[in-house]
Amino acid sequence: MTPTTLPLSEPYGPVSCLRAGQGAPLVLIHGVGMQSAAWGPQIEALSETHQVIALDMPGHGGSASLPEGAELPDYVAWLHAVLTALDLGPVSLAGHSMGALIAGGSAVCHPGNAARVALLNGVFRRSAGARAAVEARAAEIRAGSFDLETPLARWFGESAADQAARAKVAGWLSAVNLAGYAAAYTAFARGDSTYAEGFGGIRCPLLALTGDGDPNSTPEMAEAMAQAAPRGRAVVIEGHRHMVNLTAPAEVNAALRDWLNEEEPS
Repeated sequence: MTPTTLPLSEPYGPVSCLRAGQGAPLVLIHGVGMQSAAWGPQIEALSETHQVIALDMPGHGGSASLPEGAELPDYVAWLHAVLTALDLGPVSLAGHSMGALIAGGSAVCHPGNAARVALLNGVFRRSAGARAAVEARAAEIRAGSFDLETPLARWFGESAADQAARAKVAGWLSAVNLAGYAAAYTAFARGDSTYAEGFGGIRCPLLALTGDGDPNSTPEMAEAMAQAAPRGRAVVIEGHRHMVNLTAPAEVNAALRDWLNEEEPS
């Protein structure tokens, strides 16, 4: 993996990423509090057949933050600027959690950018209670509260694979830029329905994948996303939670390979 910096113009500033492999381009976007390295198992496996570019989201890793008050459409515009700068033509686009919201929004707003889109552990039309809970959490983070253990307990079980992944994720969360984290979490909390009505216009192959034990990015949400898109397909991995790409890498990589092999629309 080769660390790279893309020097975007204002208001975006530099974007850091990891690049590996050759071939058709695959762009990966991580979730809130993570960084491009969180895609490690996918970069290693999928770079055997593809040019993989794992981005650091704004305010994470080495990427500059977005201006204060940014909402999900601002993150979608950021991704459009990144893909324009990369100048690779239509790419396979995969996002996890907040990254899934960005990738889905991009597929709705900029269909020419995406040959296919994969939404891992994405959120889609939360219930009123779930939305109130995540918005309250966003307000706490903006006020300076940083609770490491609560998300870790929610995301991981007790298996050896879960505990090994938990240690890595704890390190990334502990190192996160708090302002970038708060901004992205706020956009994440408010963005679950922003592009939901547009899913019917996503004509490329769409994969919605989650773990059956993820209480916030539920199997029902994955099924709803898949049903909303004309070429949507849902995959639910049993026995796993929110960080399924790290705790069940073989299953996730197999699903992504199937998705990558789907034909583009004519």
